[in-house]
Amino acid sequence: MIKRIAAVAALIPAMLGTTAGSVSAQSAPKATTAVVTLTYDASQAGQWADAIKQAAQNWNDAVHNVHLQPASSPGSADYVYQATDGWPQSTVGPVFPGGSGEVQLGQEAVNEGYDLTRVATHETGHILGLPDDYDGPCSEIMSGHGPGPSCKNTKPDAAEAAQVDQNYAAGGASATRPKPHQVVIDIWHNPALTPSH
Repeated sequence: MIKRIAAVAALIPAMLGTTAGSVSAQSAPKATTAVVTLTYDASQAGQWADAIKQAAQNWNDAVHNVHLQPASSPGSADYVYQATDGWPQSTVGPVFPGGSGEVQLGQEAVNEGYDLTRVATHETGHILGLPDDYDGPCSEIMSGHGPGPSCKNTKPDAAEAAQVDQNYAAGGASATRPKPHQVVIDIWHNPALTPSH
């Protein structure tokens, strides 16, 4: 009887080692998708600086495959923000590291009452490869000016985030790269502010 107990006692550590080894061999695989880091320069953005920081944070909170951060020096940025007098406009993305994207944050949208952070987040969405959807609801950041200046939502919805993640999946290796320097101009026009003839 003592020999049987000793034999069983000798087998228990061996069984536990085998079991532990099989558990670790079956653990969840590590993510293989590389996160794409895009850098931006907001040194020419003037009054838009805080809105840009919040826009980058909103995208970083929503997506997994791309991360936005300020460039270490202006000349090294993948895309730039610039304050202008006109309408907001952006390079059509997705922009990748080493790119030359540009976001012009137009004062005319501000004059019409649109939220600065919403405008900055929307224009950054173009950098990340999203098209306009002016017929969309306020909950979609890419509906832009469609819902009017009363819309204060500054965060992308789940479908928009999923599209950006798809654009940058596998480090962007499978993405369709746009032609350089395509620009979309968002005319954030509020008809209520236009005088009638």
